[in-house]
Amino acid sequence: MKLFISILIPLLVGGISGYFTSSGVEGWYAAANKPWFNPPNWIFAPVWTALYIMMGIALYLVWKAETTSSSVKQTAVILFAVQLTLNFFWSLIFFKLQQPGWAFAEIITMWLAILFTIIWFGKISSTAAWLLVPYICWVSFASVLNYAIWKLN
Repeated sequence: MKLFISILIPLLVGGISGYFTSSGVEGWYAAANKPWFNPPNWIFAPVWTALYIMMGIALYLVWKAETTSSSVKQTAVILFAVQLTLNFFWSLIFFKLQQPGWAFAEIITMWLAILFTIIWFGKISSTAAWLLVPYICWVSFASVLNYAIWKLN
C-alpha cells in the first residue's frame, strides 16, 4: 500500500497540473517561438510519467526505511514535498500564466530543491537518491529550454 500511495502522489500532482495547464500548451505555448532543441510535444507526457513513477518509488524507499533517524526521514519527506509543490506551480506559471521569466526563476528554485532532496534521500537510501537523478537531469534540460523560450519571446 505504501508503494501504491508513494507512486500515486507524484502522478496525481502531475496529472492535476497537466489538466490545469493544457489550455496554455495548446494556445500560448503552441504559438511561442522555440529554440531548435525543443523536443516534440508528444515526448513530454511519457517522460514526465516515467519521472513521476521513479519519484514515487524513491519516496517509497525513504518511507519504508527503518534504519534512519526520524528527523532525517522527516526532512527528506519535507524536501520531497517542497520540490513536488514547486514542480506543480512551474507548469501553472509557465503555461497558464504565460510567464516564462517567472517560471525560469521558479524552476531554478525547483532544481535546488530537487538537489537537496537527492542529498537527503541519499542519507537514507542510495537507490532512492539515484532514482531522482534522471529527474534533475530532465529539469536541467527544461531549465535551459525555459530560459531559451523566455529570451525568444
